[in-house]
Amino acid sequence: MGNQLFQQARESVAYASSVASGAVQGDKHEAIMKAKNALSSAFVNSTDAERAQLREFQQTIESI
Repeated sequence: MGNQLFQQARESVAYASSVASGAVQGDKHEAIMKAKNALSSAFVNSTDAERAQLREFQQTIESI
């Protein structure tokens, strides 16, 4: 059983990236905000390794 908040953050970032690239229809601003919220929630109970990946996800969101 994995960290559910981490998984949600990963999925939210992937979705926001897809919306930003035009691969998926959706509201870019809303997708980015949801991803940022998911990342923030995931940081609380994550391991060091997960936090390192979450920082990479954050960089992805910041570059959109």
